[in-house]
Amino acid sequence: MRRQVACLVLLLLFGAHALAAETERLRLHGSNTIGAQLGPDLVKGWLQANHYQKIRVVRLAEQEQQITALSPAGTVLVVEIAAHGSTTGFRALAEGEAEIAMSSRPIKSKEIEQLRGLGPMNGPRSEFVVGLDGIAVVVHPQNRLQRLDKGQLRRIFSGELNDWSQLGGEAGPIRVYARDDNSGTFDTFRSLVLGKKSPLIATARRFESNAELSDAVALDSGGIGFVGLPYVRQAKALAVADDIPLAIVPDRFTVATEDYVLARRLYFYLPEESTPQARSLAEYALSHAGQLVVADSGFVSQQIIGGTLDVGVGHAEYHQLVKGAERLSLNFRFHQGSALLDNKARRDIARLAEYLGRAENRQRELILVGFSDNNEAIPMHSIGLSIQRADGVADVLLGQGVAPRRVRGYGPAVTVASNANAYGREKNRRVEVWLR
Repeated sequence: MRRQVACLVLLLLFGAHALAAETERLRLHGSNTIGAQLGPDLVKGWLQANHYQKIRVVRLAEQEQQITALSPAGTVLVVEIAAHGSTTGFRALAEGEAEIAMSSRPIKSKEIEQLRGLGPMNGPRSEFVVGLDGIAVVVHPQNRLQRLDKGQLRRIFSGELNDWSQLGGEAGPIRVYARDDNSGTFDTFRSLVLGKKSPLIATARRFESNAELSDAVALDSGGIGFVGLPYVRQAKALAVADDIPLAIVPDRFTVATEDYVLARRLYFYLPEESTPQARSLAEYALSHAGQLVVADSGFVSQQIIGGTLDVGVGHAEYHQLVKGAERLSLNFRFHQGSALLDNKARRDIARLAEYLGRAENRQRELILVGFSDNNEAIPMHSIGLSIQRADGVADVLLGQGVAPRRVRGYGPAVTVASNANAYGREKNRRVEVWLR
């Protein structure tokens, strides 16, 4: 039925030649977080940037839409977007039913193995970080709680805590709302909060849509759920703490630095040898114009901004070094035990060089501060590795004509996340960027 509707739309818009050989297709499958709005917005921006005309959007089914456009050469391009969860995107790539997988989580090792025939899917030609998001924990706007830690969230969503009075709130039953099993949002929340030993409470109400979940929580005085940052809507987002005292509210800056506990990256994945349209769309998503679309869609772009963020206490030299300086909204991150930049960090080098090349920033002092996680905490090795990371970033920036004034490394002295899990340790392996 959906195929019949799609064909009818093409006939009405472009005539009989739309169904002939000159019709090209581009298919994006996967994350609802991306596919509900951001993906279509990026597609429309990309089409306009490439001078396509007669751009039309048609809803085919729940979480499915089709965008059609006429190229400058007179061919018809049909872009199909199916947003049924991150897992479905990788499945569609494996089955040859998509050119791009949209994902609100990193690709899993088993998926890399399943897709090995398409090339190294976690390599720089296949993995594109198109934007950033924070999983916001939402409650009714009149709920008097302001913050929860991950341990409390785990006990709530597994059903161990079932009344708000157990958390210092007004007495009343806690009702849990959650995304469905195909959702990358749920997969990330399960990994970061629930863990392997705490299954989601069986009575949780499940939703395919972020927006519908948030709206339901906003109407339920006993409700609590989790959504992508742009979908907080009328609900209230809580500050979240890890196993460190600092609790951070998700906003543009704390998500951009990825210091917010439940910050995450949003991805396009495509085969190493992809179609020209798929690669062009992915590259557009990373461009300045594409990142403006990301911001306009309510997510967090990778364009650099300045701000302030308390990342903890306990190291006097570090705090003296950055006193009076402005923190920039990116951290360079690394693999464990390595000074090798990850895929996002490689592209952030160019973004930082462009930002520092602006007239208003050229005379400012650049400070790079490296850190390690506590699994790398053999004292001299840890400090040396954090210095090596900061030096490595400095060397790459020198190649771009940018000379840092100060480069320091402090090992695992200042943590922004838990060192008890791999995700937290990854956050702690970083180089911060400051300007004075």
